[in-house]
Amino acid sequence: MSKKIVAMTGNHAVANAMKQINPDVCAAYPITPSTEVMQVFASFAADGAVDTNLVTVESEHSAMSACIGAAAAGGRVMTATSSAGLALMWEMLYVASGTRLPIVMQVVNRALSAPINIHCDHSDSMGARDASWIQLYAENAQEAYDNIIQAVLISEEMDVRLPIMTCMDGFIISHSIEKMELLDDNEVKAFIGDYKPHFPMLDVENPVTYGPIALQNFYIEMKRQQVDAMESAKQVILDVGKKFGDSFGRHYGFFEEYMLEDAEVAFVVMSSAAGTVKAVVNELREKGHKVGLLKPRMFRPFPAEEMANALKHLKALVVMDRSDSFGSAGGPLFTEVRSALYGVENAPLAFGKVFGLGGRDLEVHHVEELFKELDKASKTGTIDKVTDYITVRV
Repeated sequence: MSKKIVAMTGNHAVANAMKQINPDVCAAYPITPSTEVMQVFASFAADGAVDTNLVTVESEHSAMSACIGAAAAGGRVMTATSSAGLALMWEMLYVASGTRLPIVMQVVNRALSAPINIHCDHSDSMGARDASWIQLYAENAQEAYDNIIQAVLISEEMDVRLPIMTCMDGFIISHSIEKMELLDDNEVKAFIGDYKPHFPMLDVENPVTYGPIALQNFYIEMKRQQVDAMESAKQVILDVGKKFGDSFGRHYGFFEEYMLEDAEVAFVVMSSAAGTVKAVVNELREKGHKVGLLKPRMFRPFPAEEMANALKHLKALVVMDRSDSFGSAGGPLFTEVRSALYGVENAPLAFGKVFGLGGRDLEVHHVEELFKELDKASKTGTIDKVTDYITVRV
């Protein structure tokens, strides 16, 4: 295995992965903070480093529309967006998944308006969580780079054939320079292999049509097929993660368990915030506290059974959401985790905290205060509030 150690932002890392993947078509309408992904990739296209047909369009809705057309024609297709850009694609997200097109999209997470905010939370991708797109989340630039390479194989697997978004935190990862490892171009090319289109529209010897109307006669059957594809994606994600690890030394599964095996209480948190929580877990362990962390990497399909098995031995846990589901029984991740634990004998007490909306920093003292609530819950068997906010001024 050849590798190159570099100092690079998350956006540059993703753009370099896209260069190595060398998609047939990339259609995009840049938006902060994902603009740099397309800016860097466009320079690769201009310099002849890729063969990609780079399509500049007039909106994010048009970007996804062009991606859908290119994928239906038989191309390997990628794009990137954030926040309002993802929201403007809303209609076309469902078209991409409903027509089972393996499009790979980098989402650089950013808050949704109003008020206008360009910084990180997960309201954009979580708003699209029911669009039948696979969702992977990264803690750092290395994971963002590794995820998008794996995403190509996951999406294109014949038992899946669903679009996939790989997510990283805006500015926190996208614009921060980190030490990371780039793989050799030829090794990435060998890992993903050549694209094998399924019913391409440009195969004029075998004509097909895409997007026909389906009313009561077939619509529900097509949706059920998407359910089956999502279920199939679970094993494919594991298989691709193992193949990636065997090839390059970094193995990936559904989630990371950090000091969780003997823990009595634990945090559940995704993306860059997991790094802050790990630092606090280390400090608490040094003081003799049996605390751990579960960091979900995959939100769709949600690994409910596997997560319940990983958490069932705990006395208490807190699930931390960087978005809210207004009017619901908690944030998106919390409601999924709590549902997964339903019916588990002697299930741990679970409560949820919404944090960091609009880019508000999660600081060490916030996590330390959460641990006090966890510790109290584990000792008393009670929780004060099932869901609440932290990092908010009162």
